[in-house]
Amino acid sequence: MTGQNPTPAAQIDTTRPHPARMYDWYLGGKDNYPVDEEMGRQMLTLDPRVPVMARVNRAFMHRATRWLARNGVRQFLDIGTGIPTEPNLHQVAQETAPGARVVYCDNDPIVLAHAAALLRGADEGATEYLQADVRDPDAILEGARKILDFGRPVALSLVALLHFVSDEEGAHDLVRRLLSELPSGSYLVMTHATADFTPEESEAATAKLRAAGVTLALRSREEFTRFFDGLDLVEPGVEVPHRWHPELGEPVPGQDDGVIPGYGAVGRKA
Repeated sequence: MTGQNPTPAAQIDTTRPHPARMYDWYLGGKDNYPVDEEMGRQMLTLDPRVPVMARVNRAFMHRATRWLARNGVRQFLDIGTGIPTEPNLHQVAQETAPGARVVYCDNDPIVLAHAAALLRGADEGATEYLQADVRDPDAILEGARKILDFGRPVALSLVALLHFVSDEEGAHDLVRRLLSELPSGSYLVMTHATADFTPEESEAATAKLRAAGVTLALRSREEFTRFFDGLDLVEPGVEVPHRWHPELGEPVPGQDDGVIPGYGAVGRKA
């Protein structure tokens, strides 16, 4: 596997929460630490629907991947992969297109420790894992080129990721850099948390995470839409995630019991 470190466990920081491990806790997984659970529980005191939001983001990824595969996309670059849960992106893509090629990328060593689960796909296709950070797009592109053909369309997936990258770190520039190397016919797939619907809870959550060393950059609908500048949005455009092509998947229990404070969209590079 590209970019492996032979001793990932030694680099796992258990003194501060990590978004991938918190996400795993929200989903009921076991690959997290007390610090992740503690922060997760603090988030639940602000909004008990956080686990529903995590599942809604996961379901959006499934539906978007299904839509892309059915519309001829055969290559996927998934950044901010997270700890494996079933089904993974490559499994959804390869249901429609067994020859689909998928590159996963994450910066948490615990994801690397479980990367083998990400690499079990259809024999006709290919899957690979990169240990890299979205803040280093050149390293991601270099690694992805070894598996993906950048002469053919690629779907760039950034699901529930960019709200952990601040404006000071150049979130919009990072997306532009990644897209700049992808050919015409490629797609950007994104979800992103927002404070538009729950300003008070969002402010409290941002402060709690900041105190624990985790960036949370909640963006408005306008700021989220800017990530798609120059792209053609797939209908229905920018939407609350569970309302984007709901016919392509099963509803998440509880998704309609209150506001889902986020946006999702898919855009095509002309």
